[in-house]
Amino acid sequence: MSQLSFSSFDSSLLVRDAQGRYLPASVDQILDAARQAIDQKMQRGTAFTSPALVKEYLVTKLSGFEHEVFAILFLDTQHRLIEYSEMFRGTIDSASVYPREVVKEALLLNAAAVIISHNHPSGHPEPSSADKALTRRLKETLALVDVRTLDHIIVGGADTTSFAERGLL
Repeated sequence: MSQLSFSSFDSSLLVRDAQGRYLPASVDQILDAARQAIDQKMQRGTAFTSPALVKEYLVTKLSGFEHEVFAILFLDTQHRLIEYSEMFRGTIDSASVYPREVVKEALLLNAAAVIISHNHPSGHPEPSSADKALTRRLKETLALVDVRTLDHIIVGGADTTSFAERGLL
């Protein structure tokens, strides 16, 4: 694994190659480093105390992918993180999501609540009619086993759309 470091002389991220030389980091390397940093910062038991914190976490985890990734934050009764799981991977404009698998994982983790999320590689976080229908279906299915759906956040680059904030949940 490459080691990233910050170069103070030109304000760019550098990565050390196998020969020990420093080279400019690629966008993918920078995004991977950001994902690792957020994983270290937001570990199991971290409380999501504000919508802004949730959005910051999800932007770091989901922006930059060139394909759709459908992820779920499984939470306990105090909205503390049990696990972040990228459950489904799709294409550039869609991902197949299976409610049965989401319920199985929620029960396995003994989750009391979830925040569902996915990215829009286009960078535009506006929910589609399919996004709205899927959210309703997941919320209803999870409610059958007493798991609350707190939000569905769509990440488009650095922008987000929250179903809860828009009254769509």
